[in-house]
Amino acid sequence: MLLDAPDTSHTQALTPDFFAGDPVKVARELIGAVLVHVLPDGAVIAACIVETEGYDCPRDPSCHVIARLPGAAAAMGGEPGRVYFHYAYKQALLNVTCRPVGVQASILIRAVQPMLGEERMRELRPVKRPIDLSNGPAKLVTALGLTEELKGQPINGPAFYIVPGEAVPDSEVEITARVGLRQGAALPWRFLIRDNPWVSPGKPSAATTETGLNQP
Repeated sequence: MLLDAPDTSHTQALTPDFFAGDPVKVARELIGAVLVHVLPDGAVIAACIVETEGYDCPRDPSCHVIARLPGAAAAMGGEPGRVYFHYAYKQALLNVTCRPVGVQASILIRAVQPMLGEERMRELRPVKRPIDLSNGPAKLVTALGLTEELKGQPINGPAFYIVPGEAVPDSEVEITARVGLRQGAALPWRFLIRDNPWVSPGKPSAATTETGLNQP
């Protein structure tokens, strides 16, 4: 999948209000959007979002783990459009909070395709296989140079933000169950660009039909 160079201007950044609604719908809408990180030395890294998952705790059995993680419930239930790092096996995974304050919900960005600054990304995350640079949620955090300093910041911060990308039609978006879950395993809340090589190799937790946007 060849991508045109994105407009990485901060004036194009999505605002926190964009994330105030249903995280499942937001997860779909973010497919094709572009993550932008301006490094401390001024270098710009940009990558297209090719895979996401939605997490909506009021109706999501998988959220039982949040109660066991110190500070996770408060962070995930904070204001919408904030950077939230969820930890799995001690690895940081990039989330953005959704819904109003007090409702625990977020989208997980699972994989991205490099667009600008790929050489710098490979310095941050050296890999043997080129495709392993950012085809997974923990991988992309390292490759984009994201750190704990971003935790809790609005998603339209001056150094890290998301800009709209080229719209991806529904015919090119595959909907599956999420990856690595035992509870809520069959919910079809994972979205990815079909046949994109940068999508993570994770397998859906269950077989599902493509009805993810119509869950009550």
